Amino acid sequence: MPKSRRKTLAVLTSGGDCAGLNAVIRAVVARAIEGYGWRVIGIKDGTQGLMLRPVDYVELNVNVCGGDMLRQGGTFLGTTNKGDPFAYPMPDGTKKDRSGEIIDAVREMGIDAVIAIGGDGSLRIIRKLAQQGNIPLVAVPKTIDNDVHLTQYAVGFNTAVDVCVDALDRLQPTAASHHRIMILEVMGRDAGHIALHAGVAGGADVILIPEIPYTLEGVKAKLDNVKVSGRNHGLMVVAEGVKTETGGPVTVAHSDQQVRYGGIGHYLSDRLAKLVGAETRYTVLGHVQRGGIPSMRDRVLASAFGVHAVDLVAFERYDRMVAWQGRGVTDVPLAEVAGVTRSVSLDDPLVRTAHGLGIYVGEVRT
Repeated sequence: MPKSRRKTLAVLTSGGDCAGLNAVIRAVVARAIEGYGWRVIGIKDGTQGLMLRPVDYVELNVNVCGGDMLRQGGTFLGTTNKGDPFAYPMPDGTKKDRSGEIIDAVREMGIDAVIAIGGDGSLRIIRKLAQQGNIPLVAVPKTIDNDVHLTQYAVGFNTAVDVCVDALDRLQPTAASHHRIMILEVMGRDAGHIALHAGVAGGADVILIPEIPYTLEGVKAKLDNVKVSGRNHGLMVVAEGVKTETGGPVTVAHSDQQVRYGGIGHYLSDRLAKLVGAETRYTVLGHVQRGGIPSMRDRVLASAFGVHAVDLVAFERYDRMVAWQGRGVTDVPLAEVAGVTRSVSLDDPLVRTAHGLGIYVGEVRT
């Protein structure tokens, strides 16, 4: 049985936002307070809140974190995906190790354990902090990219896919009306999970993902076959991390000096219009995939993850990440997860499904 001493539990969200984060927080608060009688505090803006003095936090209870939070996108605690605390950018352009400030804040506030909700990159940083400061830590995976290792699903992925499928449902009629090829560019960084799931569910003719090489001739052959079959339009889904057919990345430099993926839809549209001889249009969903009301599946996943994370704290099973495997929630060593990317494998069942449906997913055959 878990120890009954009253604990102070801190919860924070880190990395990019997504739907379902508030549902995790709600579950953490409900389980910790109703199940164990603990105190729960929410750290604002991820590790940023722990670098401020006084620490930026809010007291959480079941009234603050009611059922309405299930329906809210984003994270009411705020988050950040900038500013590595081990090399934090300072106003004068230098970088400073501010990890000690975070560790001191956890100790000074009497926090017994931290539940961190993050993706592979942010969890790597937070685990390093926990190891350095001997901070009891449990992690909850969230990312629309669904690229966290050792879990089939991360919070936010299902909602993002739903948004993409809805976009395909809306693009198909206008593609048919104008005899066009419609290209939908979706997020995912270096993983093609969103594109693959959305493309299969949305009836795409072509799905391009970073993990599988393709050729423009291969895309053309598929679109030509679609035309020969009697259909006057085509649908394509392409992940933002897909490179050109020669292997070059397609990126955009932003005003904050960050270089991010973007533009592969435009690139393909321009070339296919000439190659196929058809009118093409492209749509970039971008951050629309991160927002909106969480899907039923993300709400259930988030709730299960939040409860299990608190139970891990109760049994003092730290340095673990909750995960979804098979048909239920479990937990895995965080050391085997943090900083590891789960890409689409060539033997993924959905890749085989796409091939079976006649969808062009690149030059690798299963």
